[in-house]
Amino acid sequence: MKNVGEAQEAPMGAPQEELATGIRSDRSTRNRVARSILDHGPSTVADLAGRLGLTQAAVRRHLDALVADDVVVAREQRVYGARTRGRPAKVFALTDCGRDAFDQSYDKLAADAIRWIQERPGGDEAVVAFARARIAAQAEAYRAAVEGAPPGGRTAALAKALSADGYAATARSAPLPQQGEQLCQHHCPVAHVAEQFPQLCEAETEMFSQLLGTHVQRLATIAHGDGVCTTFIPQSNVKYSKNTPKTDTNASARTAGRNPA
Repeated sequence: MKNVGEAQEAPMGAPQEELATGIRSDRSTRNRVARSILDHGPSTVADLAGRLGLTQAAVRRHLDALVADDVVVAREQRVYGARTRGRPAKVFALTDCGRDAFDQSYDKLAADAIRWIQERPGGDEAVVAFARARIAAQAEAYRAAVEGAPPGGRTAALAKALSADGYAATARSAPLPQQGEQLCQHHCPVAHVAEQFPQLCEAETEMFSQLLGTHVQRLATIAHGDGVCTTFIPQSNVKYSKNTPKTDTNASARTAGRNPA
């Protein structure tokens, strides 16, 4: 991740050691700002200042540098319900470049391997089978967490388990008039591959449905160009069952709308 303009912040004539210390400090703080956006999704200056214990002026200074480096981008915050007076707050989200700074996946190798599978007998069906087999192995680690949680805490338990795998996931109440929860993944280690092979997203959505024992709907995906992968989990009295039918996720994965954050 670049760090534009750091050297200019030190006073003229500062000793070389002091200058280097200031640059390291700025780099560390700038990375904390970017990491906070990764973990929590698009954020306002006030959000970041509160989470990081910084002044809003300091946050703005670091965000200006991150915007200049194409690590974050500013956009208007989406507002639900009655709009209050004044312009909506500005939020800052990671760009693809910013996500790449945290992503150590071998994207090209993975994409080449899946493409090789697709070109063999079975074609797209073979890719779907691969995606489901891959996600089934992950699901075993999540199943114990979900089944061990109370009915009202299963989405949060799944989010915690996903975070342990690098997805920086959170659970929150869905905005009205929806009745239910949203599972938000602020990072996707395979986003660049999933952009080419949406079967990965579809298999993951199926897995969420099976683990939570209810129909779920994918609203947005990072692979589709959204800021956060968002899955809607409606309120349900359906108990978890290994025999719960798989949800039809193909349409929702392909037509995901923009993330509300």
